[in-house]
Order: sequence, then structure tokens, then C-alpha cells
Amino acid sequence: MIKKVIIANRGEIAARIIRTCTKMGIQTVAVYSEADQKAPFVAMADESFLLGPPRVNESYLNIDKILSIAKECGADAVHPGYGFLSENGRFAERCEAEGLTFIGPSSHVMDMMGSKIAARNAMEKANIPIVPGTNEAVASAEAAVQIANEIGYPIMLKASAGGGGIGMQVVNNDEELIKAFESNTKRAQTFFGDGSMFLEKKIEGARHIEIQLIADHFGNVFHLFERECSIQRRNQKVLEEAPSPFISEETRKKMGEAAVNAAKALKYTNAGTIEFLVDENENFYFLEMNTRIQVEHPVTEEITGLDIVELQLNIANKKELTINQDTLSINGHAIEVRIYAEDPKTFFPSPGHISTYEEPKTNKVRLETAVSNNYDVTPFYDPMISKLIVSGENRLEAINNLKQALLKFKIEGIKTNIPMLLKIVDNEEFMKGNTTTSFVQEHYLTELHTN
Repeated sequence: MIKKVIIANRGEIAARIIRTCTKMGIQTVAVYSEADQKAPFVAMADESFLLGPPRVNESYLNIDKILSIAKECGADAVHPGYGFLSENGRFAERCEAEGLTFIGPSSHVMDMMGSKIAARNAMEKANIPIVPGTNEAVASAEAAVQIANEIGYPIMLKASAGGGGIGMQVVNNDEELIKAFESNTKRAQTFFGDGSMFLEKKIEGARHIEIQLIADHFGNVFHLFERECSIQRRNQKVLEEAPSPFISEETRKKMGEAAVNAAKALKYTNAGTIEFLVDENENFYFLEMNTRIQVEHPVTEEITGLDIVELQLNIANKKELTINQDTLSINGHAIEVRIYAEDPKTFFPSPGHISTYEEPKTNKVRLETAVSNNYDVTPFYDPMISKLIVSGENRLEAINNLKQALLKFKIEGIKTNIPMLLKIVDNEEFMKGNTTTSFVQEHYLTELHTN
């Protein structure tokens, strides 16, 4: 049984994991960089250890240092959260070699799903629909142009090892593709150590809808329904909700069954998410699999009443889950918005000193936060500083609760995207549930640039 967990992460997800561990009577160990010494999650843990300087390769990506601290403090398990080392198969292998329980799937599955090309091939083998495109790395810009003309523009150019929108670009013609291929290859090589690129047909008017999966070591696999994640800026999610206001019950069932079948084919264990693109006719296509907990997991917890971190820990403890698909149901509606320290007009990060931080005290609000009053937001990490989650008996009630909460959320000293979020939730098309991956471009940026 797990007795002490070292959390190889920072910010709100570290705090989130600490809360569930404390509830379960499991001791927690936080690791932090010099930039995060005063972060709330550091004080929340039972023990805290300095990793190193602010830059991630000297701190949160320093596998040797994290494992050294784990040995020093007597931890017997590692929770990687999301981002950083959470989908690094080598880190999972090193944990296993050191006798530490890695709270996630096997390193083999992580490596397979970490390559978007390998993932496409695995899903096709499991009879999961995939977007028309290439199932191997494209060797050159010239080869990419030839393939693109066979598939037909517009095309999504993607980094095989990518994430967070890095190395991803929509291209509409040969000239754009040649220019984008070179720049994105270099960027992917810099960020991921792998410049492999592939092509997919762009699904016009697509929605980004994902299925939350849970799988134990006894062959029990079930899904916790879907999350609608279509509202994005720069290919990164801004607002997520559950359930989707778009798909029918029939499509919900088909998507859930497809995701479960894929997890079974992979012999997947722990929590994971399969992301789909869904067209206007509710045809769905595999996008990618995230072999970790998702940023947006709270909306699923709100509509199911389950604690996904607790499920992760129980699975890691080799406990057989007693949940089954037939007993699960959707209760109400939940929406999450990501609060970014960024300029709402340019999306450029806005680090600085938070002089005032006042959380909203309104109906059915849940806050997952990485900051506090008199906190310095540094430029070293992702600019997301909080997640605001609201729920309601139905979608309209959840939207109204979200509006009230955003209006009463007071953050001063830095710029945030709260003004942008208020414009989104006031938008008539959002109210109707007409949200696609181009929503921000069509309904926020277009309005912003015409006023």
C-alpha cells in the first residue's frame, strides 16, 4: 500500500493531488524550484524539497534529482500530474527501477501514445476511426507538398511528439506548407527532441470532444462520459464543459464504447483520456490519447461525484474497482475556465506581482489555484494560474453561475484573460452550444479587431 507520494509537479495540480492524498491518509512530498519557494502547494505538503533553479530542465524535468529526493525522504510512489514528466516513458521506467510506484500507465503504453504517429497506427489497428492523413513521418517539405495535394487542403501539420499546440499549424497551400514544415520541425526538435512531422486533413467546423477513461489491473475498463473542449486559443484549451451540449445520446454511447475498446486493446491501466475530433454530422475521429490526468478533469468529477485522483491511487495500489458502466450517470452540468496570466487581446503572458487575489464566493463554485495574494507570477512556466469550475442543475444554470463567479473574481497587479472569458460566456453562439475549435477566432478575435 502506498504510504508516501512524491509529487513531480507544481502549481494547482500539485495542490489538487495533495488534498486527495491527505483525505486518504497518504503522506505527501512536494518538490519545487527556486521560483516556486513561496507557492501555496509547497506549504501544503507534509515535506518539501528544493529541486534547483527556475528553468524546467534544472528543476521539474530533472529526473535524477527527483528520484534522489524520493529516496532521501522514503517515498514509495510518484504522482506526475500533467505536463513535465507525466508522459515520459523513461521517467516511468526509472521510477520502476528504483522501486517506486508510478501513478499512471505502463511506460510501454506511454511511449506508444506519446508518438502521435504510433498512436494513429495503434488506433487504426483497434478499429477506431482516424482522420485521413499520414501514418509515418514525412521526410521533407517536398514530400509533404505531394501528400497534401493528394489529401487536399486545408491540412493540419503536426509534430509527432507534440503537445500544447506546439509544432501544430493549419496550412492552406503549398507555399504555406513549405514555410511551416521547416519552422515547425525545428520547434518540435527544440521542445521535444523529436522533429518528426505528419499530416492530417483539417476537419472543418470540428469540435474537440474527449472521453475520460479509468482502467484497473483486473481488466475493468469504463468511461466517465465526455468533455467538450472546443473553445481554444492557439490550439490550447480555454473552456471545457461536461457533458457536451452537442452530441446525441447515441453518439455519446458510440464514442464511449470506442474509447473503452481502445483502452482494452492497449491493455491500459490507470486514468487516461482519448480525444476526438467530431464533425457537424457527429462523425468522430481519433485525435490523440493523454496517458495522465487532464487539466480539465474537475468537470468530470462534478458530474459524476467521483474523485479521479483517488481512483488513480487505488488503481496504483492494485485495488479492483467496484464501479461499472451501468451504475454511472451524468448529474447536472459543469464548466471549467482556465484563468491565465496573459493579455486578453494578444494572449502574450503577463507575469508580475499579484497585489490582490480575491476568489468569488458564489453558488456552486470550485477553485483550483496556484497563486495567492502578494504572489509573484514568474515567466518560467505555463501562465495558467487558476481553474474556476462551476456546476448547475443544467447548462443554463452553470453558465449563469460562471458569469457571476467571473464578475466577482478579483485579480490585480497583472493582466488576466477574465475579460475574454466574460465575452465568451456572453456570446449568443456559446449560449446555444454552437462551439467549434474556431470559436475564439470567429467570435472573439474577429470582434476584437473590428472594434
